[in-house]
Amino acid sequence: MFSTLKNTWRLLRAGQTLARYNFFMQATQVAELPWFARTGLLIARFGAAVPPENTQSQIIAALSSLGPSYIKLGQFLATRPDIIGVKRAFELRALQDKLPPFSMAEARTAVYNNLGKDVEQLFPEFGEPVAAASIAQVHRARTTEGKDAAVKILRPGIEKRFADDLKSFAFAARLMEFFSGEARRLRPVAAVEMLEHSMKLELDLRLEASAISEMTQNTENESDFRLPKVDWARTSRQILTTEWIDGTPLSDIAALRAKGFDLKALADTLIQSFLRHAIRDGFFHADMHQGNLFVDARGKLVAVDFGITGRLNEKERLFLAEILYGFITRDYMRVSQVHFDAGYVPRDQNPTDFAQALRAIGEPTFGLTAHEISMARLLTQLFEVTGQFNMAAQPQLLMLQKTMVVVEGVARTLNPDLNMWATAEPVVRSWIERKLGPIGKIEGAVEGAASLGKLALMFPDMVNEIVQSGGVKLDQDTLNSFTKAQNHSNRFQRYAIITCAVALVVIAAKLVL
Repeated sequence: MFSTLKNTWRLLRAGQTLARYNFFMQATQVAELPWFARTGLLIARFGAAVPPENTQSQIIAALSSLGPSYIKLGQFLATRPDIIGVKRAFELRALQDKLPPFSMAEARTAVYNNLGKDVEQLFPEFGEPVAAASIAQVHRARTTEGKDAAVKILRPGIEKRFADDLKSFAFAARLMEFFSGEARRLRPVAAVEMLEHSMKLELDLRLEASAISEMTQNTENESDFRLPKVDWARTSRQILTTEWIDGTPLSDIAALRAKGFDLKALADTLIQSFLRHAIRDGFFHADMHQGNLFVDARGKLVAVDFGITGRLNEKERLFLAEILYGFITRDYMRVSQVHFDAGYVPRDQNPTDFAQALRAIGEPTFGLTAHEISMARLLTQLFEVTGQFNMAAQPQLLMLQKTMVVVEGVARTLNPDLNMWATAEPVVRSWIERKLGPIGKIEGAVEGAASLGKLALMFPDMVNEIVQSGGVKLDQDTLNSFTKAQNHSNRFQRYAIITCAVALVVIAAKLVL
């Protein structure tokens, strides 16, 4: 009961702030409200400063005034145009995660509390913060080994602030789903859970370091993309130290041109790198805006700030690749069937009708360059279609979709004539051919053999459990024979497993060759 009252009070205070900034409605919409609703909004706005006239500025000012949690919520809602509308989602993309820095004294205390040494013992040179966001701020430093480093430090007390606000968000989401069938389709509770999971990762900088390490391993053979190296000895839960990237920001087009970089090639690299990470690895940087992307002296694309990442399982990766390839080849029936096979569209809907709706989205984009295609219009159509066919929202795919929109926007600044489909096609086709072609089937057979081997190893214990539970009755002679066989099986067991694996691979090879 107390937590309900506490969450309600927090939401009311936040709602009052948002109302003061005209966050919920435009003036024309307010005029159409009943008198008591207009009165409530007037009371909420009483004593407030006059909000900016620009709608986007009002939204940004409202969320920024509520603090770090709401800034993150706004950025997250930019990935959910199905919930807040495409127009509002695009407005939220401009929400900058910037706050005044905390003091150098607090930064030094954090370093000592986390790493057990004074700043000077670890960083003979430790500068003022160069960037300050809602979660952390970054300092440029030099290590005792003489290496330039970026030192990221969490804001003091930020964990408790986020924990309290996330409880309020979850409370609001549960209310939405309780009172609205449409809200249940959009799954705001799952969205908040996803935000909470993302924030847990962001609030432990060891996990961000781990994400950098994992993607570095995934991309070690890529010649056009890299990440900063992690200094594990100077990293903890609240401190992350990495190599300082002294590259050219991807946002500085004039500097990139002056240094002779091929802007069209960089645009292709950006799109294809992101798709490789999402489809091939199932692990992608989910905050690839211009501020997080640089070009080093060798012309390699460098990504920083891995506070937000996304993951796709095997099913979701295949789903994504099939959809992209279906659109690229204009095979809308294939795209439709993939949705149904994945279980994303209810079985009571008609696949042919869904394919027809997808064709209406895809066909107008072919033959157009990037600057001629409105991503807002495409997204509006897509979410209208998902609503018409009662398709449940998939938060992890929506995050991917949002990141794709951002990545395409950045690539478009480098190459206004970018053709998204043509750029994506080689990566998508290559992965599909591998997964669905002969090699993929052999790999699947090997994975199946490994599962069969695991089952063989578990089999004696499984039988024993079933017998002990009374599920199967065996006489004493049978039990004695089984025990004797089990005792002698160890030396032959590994040979049997290997034989099964080889046999499956041979069978698979014959099927596909």
